[in-house]
Amino acid sequence: MIHALTLLAQATAPHAGRGAHPRGWLAFPYYWPEQADLLTWCHEMSAALGLLLLLLGLVYLLFGFYLLKPLVVLNAAFVGSVIGVIISKRFGGPVPCAVLGGFIAGAVTYPLMKWAVAVMGGLFGAVLGVTLWRMFGLEMGFAWTGAMMGLIACGLFCFILFRGSAMAYTSLQGSAMVIFGVLILAYKYSWFAENLSYSFNGKPFLLPMTVFIATILGLIYQQNSELANGAAAASAPKK
Repeated sequence: MIHALTLLAQATAPHAGRGAHPRGWLAFPYYWPEQADLLTWCHEMSAALGLLLLLLGLVYLLFGFYLLKPLVVLNAAFVGSVIGVIISKRFGGPVPCAVLGGFIAGAVTYPLMKWAVAVMGGLFGAVLGVTLWRMFGLEMGFAWTGAMMGLIACGLFCFILFRGSAMAYTSLQGSAMVIFGVLILAYKYSWFAENLSYSFNGKPFLLPMTVFIATILGLIYQQNSELANGAAAASAPKK
């Protein structure tokens, strides 16, 4: 765990020069990443990280609602760790700050689960809004309006339909993790790398469409599993 937090601190270390390529898979770019940037990062990431994303993505995609509380706490702990590492740039001690930030975020999230899911959905909605804004070729200087629309819509939708929202958000996160995990592993083979880059660069809609299809499949699977569990519980003999 300490080694992982050390890598997290190194990944978020500042890099020289504006416009330079971010160093590390968790470094924040100076601009909203395009599809080519995402593919470049997938090419540069390690196979171990790709396998981790793939396995965790399958858990989110298939069992997101069943394991909702621990997965949401895990999300919050990760975000808290990142914030702790960022804060540590001023005060030093990245590993203690990451541990403290992750612990505080996870502890606060657990009793406020519905609000935490709304925040998670709002963040996903913001990313989705910016992505759609770019796909439709709108002015990127006003992309923040698309992000705000997505954040408000997805955040409020959670309070209207919590169960469906939780399934949708975990399916979206899981599908993105699975797709990028598969891409990272595929890029380790030169033949796959060339064909993938050619396909995705020639057809920009292919990557978001793949994530969307995987999200719908995960949502259907979770919904059917929940209905099957509910039917089994209803038909079970009462003691």
